[in-house]
Amino acid sequence: MKNPVTHYENFPVASVLCPAHLRPAIAAIYHFARTADDLADEGTATPAERLAALAQFRQDLHAAAHQQPHSGRWPQVFEPLAAVIAQHALPVPLLADLLDAFEQDIRHTASQHRYAVDDELLDYCTRSANPVGRLLLHLYGVTDEVSLAQSDLVCTALQLINFWQDVGVDVARGRWYPSQQAMAQFGVTEADLQPNRHSENARFLIASYASSARSRMLKGSKLACRIPGRAGWELRLVVQGGLRILDKIEALDFATWRTRPKLNAWDMPVMLWRALWMRA
Repeated sequence: MKNPVTHYENFPVASVLCPAHLRPAIAAIYHFARTADDLADEGTATPAERLAALAQFRQDLHAAAHQQPHSGRWPQVFEPLAAVIAQHALPVPLLADLLDAFEQDIRHTASQHRYAVDDELLDYCTRSANPVGRLLLHLYGVTDEVSLAQSDLVCTALQLINFWQDVGVDVARGRWYPSQQAMAQFGVTEADLQPNRHSENARFLIASYASSARSRMLKGSKLACRIPGRAGWELRLVVQGGLRILDKIEALDFATWRTRPKLNAWDMPVMLWRALWMRA
């Protein structure tokens, strides 16, 4: 994940479409994840320093969950979060899963780890993205297995879309998300994903990944039509935002290691129109 101002989130941030009584809770979850993500990614700290900071962050989460004093290092995160955990019986293991994913990113980047197969990448998504959707469903009072599975599809798709949107950014940071298996299948080398390269094989690789992400998103998108009220409309726009990025990836002929696609103001009418016509 990237700069807190400019990067694309894979979950809504207490927008005007969210139910008003839930906005403080959604904002508290967002600030928890955003701060932990920054500890993992931003600044000039060493991997050891980042892991130590996240360890303290995890201790503060444990303190907040048990209504105990926190370290005082991140009061803007844990004071509201403690209230939200108490008020909504928030599933704390889901928050801890996010920290597991951030720690994995630090370790993998430091060791230049490569995902061997796509299943390893999907496993990462179960901790980096899916917990957010499940936390929001918990706030909305939606707990059935079908909805949880559809939420996982949407969140995993959003995380994968973020990967394929940001190939150039991640490679420059020494962070590789295309699996070794997939790169071998398409005959793609690490050199092919450098910003100055024109590689048809790399285009086919990203096209395949984008197609898979679109399929997951469409399968999970039925959830947005089943959740009533403003929360459902919020999710419709989240889904359409992800699909719109996929459109832009395709418009670049999938060469996202050269150019990073992003949404702009002109995309909103398209997303709104498509959201209106979504069907279960």
